[in-house]
Amino acid sequence: MPFSLLLVFLLPILVVPFVYVAAKKSNKLAGTLVGAVALVNVGLILSEIPTVISDSIYTESYAWIPVLNARFSLFLDGISASIALISLVLIAAAAFFSIRYMEGKKNLPVYYSLLSLLSVGLVGVFITSNFLLFYFCWELMLVPAYFIIGGWGYRDSYKAAFKLFIFTHAGAVFVLLGIGAIFITTGQSDMFAAQTALLNPAYTEIAKWILLGLTAGFAVKMAIVPVHMWLPDAHSEAPATMSALLSGVIISAGAYAILRLSLCTVLPGLALNDAAFATSFLHGLAIFGVISAFFGAFISLVETDIKRIIAYSSIAHMGYVMFGLSLFPAALALTLAEGASVNQAALTLTGIVVASVAILGTVLHILTHAVSKGLLFLTAGSVMHQTEERDIRKMGGLAGKMPFTGVSSIIAALSIAGSPPFACFWSEFFIFVGAFEIIRADAFYTIPTIFMLIATVLSLAYSLRFVNKVFLGQSKTGNSDSSIVKKIIDVPTSMKLAMVILVVFVIILGIYPTFFINLIKAVPII
Repeated sequence: MPFSLLLVFLLPILVVPFVYVAAKKSNKLAGTLVGAVALVNVGLILSEIPTVISDSIYTESYAWIPVLNARFSLFLDGISASIALISLVLIAAAAFFSIRYMEGKKNLPVYYSLLSLLSVGLVGVFITSNFLLFYFCWELMLVPAYFIIGGWGYRDSYKAAFKLFIFTHAGAVFVLLGIGAIFITTGQSDMFAAQTALLNPAYTEIAKWILLGLTAGFAVKMAIVPVHMWLPDAHSEAPATMSALLSGVIISAGAYAILRLSLCTVLPGLALNDAAFATSFLHGLAIFGVISAFFGAFISLVETDIKRIIAYSSIAHMGYVMFGLSLFPAALALTLAEGASVNQAALTLTGIVVASVAILGTVLHILTHAVSKGLLFLTAGSVMHQTEERDIRKMGGLAGKMPFTGVSSIIAALSIAGSPPFACFWSEFFIFVGAFEIIRADAFYTIPTIFMLIATVLSLAYSLRFVNKVFLGQSKTGNSDSSIVKKIIDVPTSMKLAMVILVVFVIILGIYPTFFINLIKAVPII
């Protein structure tokens, strides 16, 4: 339909009053309404997938701010459609999970209204090509997240929420400066138009600062070391539904933004006009990716708080994504190595190259990590909800009392560990295939690739430790008659439904990832 994306953007806003009123009457009604809207938006995006596959892109554009040459521009290509779909699935799962998880909490009409508004910012980032609208959605993610963490979190919730606000807002300043510099330099407020304009050699020096500024701002949202400090506290203090969205969607938005703005919009001009700088920049991304992967993995191996283990795991997996993003020049390097001209190589780099296995794997890992980590946080929230405990040293043996949650958690943990036949196996596999591909042209990547392979072993280690300590081990609180295991049962049906949705995606993406692979590969060489 002609207004599909506009409806995707507006529906969560329009239903806020109805969500508020519904929550006054019934927690179940409000959660169902928020989840239903997310699923309707899934349907709207799916309705445009045939156009995306056949034409490579679907666009909508509406008059907005003529004085700034800004239009309300919305689009779908294979990458944005894939991430938007997974984001909406996570929002639906979080809404259904909230029905019983948030039962009895105060101010639930406000909670569900904020959850609906949060979905606008989350999805809006992925479907707009206008810089101003992108920044509006980028900041809109922050406000509902702050109040949800602060109002319905655990111990020091507002302290953690304030830390999130300060770090991510500071990062947003760099994003705003980068976007402003693009507009002042090129006069363009659209990503695709700016991409072409920045190929001009006259913009090379300013483009370097734009690239660094944008990437630094987006790296904060990704929680890449050393700007990761907000993430463990925010994840551990947030309600489980917010943790699932933080790790599944919000930090993924940082990765998407680096790919879409830093690499696809700004980097092509630098690759053409100052290849040495572009190469050094990408090497830097690889180094930060390796550092983040090891840092997150090592802390996850010793952490005892059930949610902080998963939070540090998120830092580790954003390291995988950052490493994958650093492989962006694979097609350029290989083209040059095969004797093509610089202009031909630059044209190849101007868009996401469909033949680049590394970029395919990186985008796929954003998706697979989102559903796997979202599921893992929901299972952790289920354990905390039923046991009122968060120290894994006081757990153990929970699989017998919470079999559904235990199986779901094991599936999520094995996926995070990169084990087949679960989702993250294929994305990690493609990233490493792409890394071996680029090593032929750039030997620098040999050592980072070796380190990232070692990081996968650490990922398996902390995933198995998590499962063993929480579900398979023996309780450490006392004998079997007095342990916490005896007091608990599995979660209610609505919470199981939310986990089932994500379990299905984790398994399907592990067995048959072809739908999303074909969607991602439909992105054109511009």
